[in-house]
Parts: sequence; C-alpha cells; structure tokens
Amino acid sequence: MSLWVDKYRPSSLQKLDYHLTQAEHLRHVVEHGDFPHLLFYGPSGSGKKTRIMALLKELYGSGVERLRMEQMSFTTPSNKKLDIMTVASNYHIEVNPSDAGIYDRVVVMELIKNAAQTHQLDSTGQREFKVIVLTEVDRLSKDAQHALRRTMEKYIATCRLILCANSISQVISPIKSRCLPIRVSAPSYQQIEAVLQSICRKEGINLPEKLAEKIAQKSDRNLRRAILMCETCKVQQYPFTSDQEVMEPDWQVYIRDTAKLILSEQSPKKLMEVRTRLYELLTHGIPTDVIFKGLVKELGKNCDMELKTKLVQLASKFEHQMHKGSKVIFHLEAFIANFMSLYLRFMEESVF
Repeated sequence: MSLWVDKYRPSSLQKLDYHLTQAEHLRHVVEHGDFPHLLFYGPSGSGKKTRIMALLKELYGSGVERLRMEQMSFTTPSNKKLDIMTVASNYHIEVNPSDAGIYDRVVVMELIKNAAQTHQLDSTGQREFKVIVLTEVDRLSKDAQHALRRTMEKYIATCRLILCANSISQVISPIKSRCLPIRVSAPSYQQIEAVLQSICRKEGINLPEKLAEKIAQKSDRNLRRAILMCETCKVQQYPFTSDQEVMEPDWQVYIRDTAKLILSEQSPKKLMEVRTRLYELLTHGIPTDVIFKGLVKELGKNCDMELKTKLVQLASKFEHQMHKGSKVIFHLEAFIANFMSLYLRFMEESVF
C-alpha cells in the first residue's frame, strides 16, 4: 500500500496539475531533438522530481518506469572503497553524489565516465544518449562541481545531464552556463488546495474546504508536505471536520521548542542543552538550511526590527561559513551563541 504522494504522482507532462505552460515548453524541448543539459531548481516540494520523471517518460516511453536499485562501488585516490545507491532504468541513472561526502568528486567523474562509455541502443527508435540525473547539486563541493563541468563537456555525445537543486546560488557559473535552467516555483495555496481535493475525490472521501485551506497554509507551499499532512488527517480522524487539528512534522515542533529554549535563558548551560538538540536534529537527517530557516523564523517573533535585522545578518554569515567548512555543528552553535549574546544585551537594555 503506497502513500498518496507516490500513488497520485503525475506520470506524464500532460497530467501535471500546475505550471502547465512550463510543461508545454518541456514537451517542445523533447520534440526539438537537440536535447541540452538541464538544470531544474526550486524549493522543496515544488515538483522538480515529478517533472524530471515525466520528461524522461516523454523522451524514452514507459521503459523509464521500470526502475531498479543498484549499488555502485567507487575507489578513491587513497584506495578507499565507496558504495553509493543508485536508481536506474535501461535509459537513465539517478544518483545523489553528495551522499559520498568529501569524495563526491570521485563519484561524479566515475559515474559519468562509466555511463558514457556505452552508447544507447537505437533498435526501437530511442535516443542515442543516456540521461544521468544528479540530485542536490547545490550540496556538491566546489571540486566536484568543477569536475562535473569538465566531464559534461567531454561526454556530451553519449549522455545528457539533468541536474536538480533547491537553489542555484551554490552552483558555480560554468555549470549554469552549460545547462538550460528551468525554475520550478512553489505552487500557490489555491493550487495545493485543488490538488488535495482532486486526490480526495479519487480516494472517494470528502475534504471540507476550510480543512484543505488550513492544510495548505500549514504546508508552507510544499505540496509533498501538504499531501502527507492530508493523509495523516485521514488516518487520525474520518469523516473530516472543518475544525480538525492538522499535525505538523515532529522536526518542526522540535525546532520551535529549541527556539523557545534559546529565548528562555542565555547561559553556557543552556547553550549546551541547545547543542544536544541540534545534534538530535542533524542525526535525524534534517538539512542544516532548514534548521537555520526554522530557528530564524521562530526567534524573529520575539525581536524588534533592529534585532531582527541583526538576527538575519548573523544567520546569513554563519550559513555562508558553514557551506565553506565541513563541521556544520560548529557554525550552528556559533550562530546560537552570538544570538544569545545579542538577545541578552537587548533584554538588559529593555529592562534598564
């Protein structure tokens, strides 16, 4: 039994629910014949992956839906063995190179080289090139990105790259200039409500308009999260009621409680407690940019305009340094310590 988010994922460009003009443009790219490297970017839950899979189906037909999990082994220059899980069909291969950490450059070079060495079979009128889908390109190290730039030029005859990123601010200019950029913006609240109503109709259940509106608002324009929230509401209570409570993700509540802890007391003891909670978030796979954004949003609610400006400046400074470093906890903790110092001074000035 699959989740609604997978069960009702559109499988072709014609079945997409929003950004229909963009879907038409993608269809023209396929029909044109001269298929370029593509760079899809946009916020989480906006539908990048769905559009990539629909595009691959438009290119190769239903064969791309027959997926298999493969474990690929790579050897680093220091003779260390790396095992990376990939998802592949006969026509494409999908991998997240940032899973390899500091060895992502090796994965990028070897993967593209291995895929490009074999030409695509053209027995059924398929394309003469394979497609490599690289996700979370914005998390790649600069070395890996420069290696990717050189490799994508060298093997363009036998493979095309489809890159996927949340933001292109961390992607180097040479890669952006070699790809056709496609921005997938987050769906509006009305579009999310329409998708939720459509899914509930297919499931044969009735979703009140007020509840659909509440789910859309709490999802923060993330369609994947909205569908998961809707299914959670169905499990909790059905028939639905308009005033039914919408459960938020645990990590979101945890970040909010962490922010309350920071505001309650500014001391070294409290900083150590916050550090433990940050480790808890990181070990459960919550991305650091999500932690930064969540903390800034919650902490900003208790700040005046001047302090809020300083808070955003601090967050941007330490997030930028974090991308250049390797130990993320250092930068998160430094951000919290600096904010605690600012907030303590702000409270003292307010009192006296």
